[in-house]
Amino acid sequence: MKYAVRYYTKTGNTKRLAEAIAKELGVEALPVSETVNEKVDILFLGNSYYAFDIDPEVKAFVNALDKEKVGKIVNFGSACLLNSTYKKVKAVADKAGIAMDEKEFHCRGEFKGIHKGRPNEEDLQAAVEFVRQYM
Repeated sequence: MKYAVRYYTKTGNTKRLAEAIAKELGVEALPVSETVNEKVDILFLGNSYYAFDIDPEVKAFVNALDKEKVGKIVNFGSACLLNSTYKKVKAVADKAGIAMDEKEFHCRGEFKGIHKGRPNEEDLQAAVEFVRQYM
């Protein structure tokens, strides 16, 4: 299996998750500004809510993906108040013709002092455990 990890973050929380996931997979975590040039079976895509939606950069990244190069997307992320971005990402992926796995990883993220220290070490370990099911 070949993997890639891409993420979008404004606070650094999702980047921390992406780096833990990428380390477990033996790949590099890269921002969504870096395209997926190689064929991968699974693209782990990290993102979060910003103003009750996923960021336009995430949408543009998914829309620009070559459906011949990406087997499926596995969603992950962190957020302070809202939970899963799955439905938002899936809507974009569906339009782009790219499959999404039904499972995802989500944890709390710190924002303006709320959920201080999150994602913490337990969250990072939970993300690693989540990824192991795909290996």
